[in-house]
Amino acid sequence: MKEYTAEGIRNVALVGHGGSGKTSLAEACLFTAGATTRFGKVEEGNTVSDYHVDEIERQISINSSVLYCDSKGTKLNILDTPGYTDFTGEVKCSLRVADTAIVFLKAVEGAEVGTEIAWQYTKEFKNATLFVVNKLDNENADFEQAVKMARDRFSHDVTPIQFPAEQGLAFEAIVDVLRMKVLKFARDGKGKYTETDIPAELKAKADEMREQLIEQIAETDEKLLDTFFDKGTLNDQEIKEGLRLGIRTRKLFPLLCAAGVHNIGVASLLDFIVDYCPSPMEVEPAVGTLPGSNHENRKEVIVSNDPNRPPVLFVFKTVSEPHVGELSFFRVYSGMVSPGLDLVNETNNKVERLAQLYVMNGKERKEVGKLVAGDLGAVVKLKDTHTNNTLSSKAFSANLPPIQFPEPVISMAIVAKTKGDEDKIATGLHALHEEDPTFVMTVDPELHQTVISGQGELHLGIIIKRLKAKYGVDVEMVEPKIPYRETVKGRANEVEYKHKKQTGGRGQYGHVWIKIEPLQRGAGFEFEDAIVGGVVSGRFIPAVEKGIIEAMNGGVIAGYKVVDVKVTLFDGSYHDVDSDENSFKIAGRMAFKKGFKEAKPILLEPIYEIEVTVPDEYMGDVMGDISSRRGKILGMDSDGSHQIIKALVPLKELYRYSTNLRSMTQGRGIHKQKFDHYEEVPREIMEKIIAEHAKEKVEEEA
Repeated sequence: MKEYTAEGIRNVALVGHGGSGKTSLAEACLFTAGATTRFGKVEEGNTVSDYHVDEIERQISINSSVLYCDSKGTKLNILDTPGYTDFTGEVKCSLRVADTAIVFLKAVEGAEVGTEIAWQYTKEFKNATLFVVNKLDNENADFEQAVKMARDRFSHDVTPIQFPAEQGLAFEAIVDVLRMKVLKFARDGKGKYTETDIPAELKAKADEMREQLIEQIAETDEKLLDTFFDKGTLNDQEIKEGLRLGIRTRKLFPLLCAAGVHNIGVASLLDFIVDYCPSPMEVEPAVGTLPGSNHENRKEVIVSNDPNRPPVLFVFKTVSEPHVGELSFFRVYSGMVSPGLDLVNETNNKVERLAQLYVMNGKERKEVGKLVAGDLGAVVKLKDTHTNNTLSSKAFSANLPPIQFPEPVISMAIVAKTKGDEDKIATGLHALHEEDPTFVMTVDPELHQTVISGQGELHLGIIIKRLKAKYGVDVEMVEPKIPYRETVKGRANEVEYKHKKQTGGRGQYGHVWIKIEPLQRGAGFEFEDAIVGGVVSGRFIPAVEKGIIEAMNGGVIAGYKVVDVKVTLFDGSYHDVDSDENSFKIAGRMAFKKGFKEAKPILLEPIYEIEVTVPDEYMGDVMGDISSRRGKILGMDSDGSHQIIKALVPLKELYRYSTNLRSMTQGRGIHKQKFDHYEEVPREIMEKIIAEHAKEKVEEEA
């Protein structure tokens, strides 16, 4: 395989809303560049990047795929990412290691929620960004509207450098306004472009757009602006240098045209990437920290793009492949790597030896002898290295910052369909988390449930399907239990309980008087020893407290943990022979249960703060829905054409909320949530919960 320098590499990520044609255009790029001889189609399940069985079955991208091709002697690493918000973590992985983001807009719908999320990520990672209006072959394509939406929602610096000569089903040509001679690029019979003269009205439009483009390029740099004022224009070289600078510094966002499934605009896009998008040598070097430095005392270190420096690589994605094992995808940030090289995992200080190195085209692996700074590759069988880990040379230690994955928005409990599968389930879920950090699994010992959390119902459904396919275990998803809490609003000032048992020989005797009162929310538990005169021997008092804590952990009225109470032991009696620690533990437990019921017990429920982002037209519906979920609106902010609603909602009412929100907003609403506090459950709901608990106890005892 040809060896490339860092200057001869371009790393681009294809991002945007689901169904915007990213996979088809990636396929067209490989075909046009000669990396493949067959133009695969999503509906036929034979594209290079969507090779997983789930992707073929659903005809959507679920995983990000790494592809490569050669265009004009330059290596293009192309990361094809999913568009559905359930798999947004894959988008973040890809943008983290890409230098350029290509944001897709549908020619009919324009910007959608997936586009908006991707745009926010490009700002987070400071990617050079260009836009592609795709699917211009659609009958209702509206190029001008797509451009307007991009400018309104993203940036006024979105700058068209191409426009369609025709639209609708007859669309087969684009006009490129960058060239000195304004030409129409039409397809010949083989899908290649031929240059033809264009009608006068199109030429006039192209000339006008070119003048606007030159002005915008001039505004990206003071020297260019001075030249523009002096000469009234810029020459070809100045245009090229200014455009490259504007893209690299995010002062300019070029917009191109395409109809990927027909291979229209693809050759022109490849040329543009090679000529104008930054190489790894032109982007800002990564900034890491010295291993061992904490957040308060961070010691930063610059990781140079220089291929002659000590090697540093970052693992951005992990995949478990059949017959191969764990495949770690990485970017080389500094130096050069080759098989047999020993590197240190700066996260856990383990030494890893690199085995065979590969470049990937979907599932196809091609072994390589080395990879230089800026390139992407994959390595098999790293023992202790996973996504977000940095591997570096012993001569130069650096820990690159981890990808901050989005918090889960949906949780479901799982139940094994076959008893005895629990260990296999735990092993499988742990491995799936290593592949996909946006999927989280927790075992709740209090509620005796295994809870899985992720970015949507489709996301969790895919996880469960893979659990069965890869690890042979079948589970059922059920609604998670809510971690309610029990407490009291009133007092029980004199509660007596005497535990007395005589069975021949030594008996049992424990006698206590306690007082129960509420504490402020969040205070926990307080026990006070107010025994005077030794009426209860000091050696039995810890047993009383232990019995009370046991009762609190098991709950009194509904089986949930008791919080925020103070218990005072103020009187009692003991027997010299029959009293022991166990007798007083029983007395403490029973006295607490008795007194708790007398002190106006209530249930508390977890309240979550949610932040919902929706287009203006859905705000009323969403706010009404929040109110119907017993939610309290905290406030609203606007963000362009979107509204951000903040509210407090009981966790019980958020079950499947992400799914309902997407349905309510045609997929354009997103939300995030976090625990805020506990609050009293309304009486009618509390009574229902208590009744259900009592019914369960009867069934268990039957």
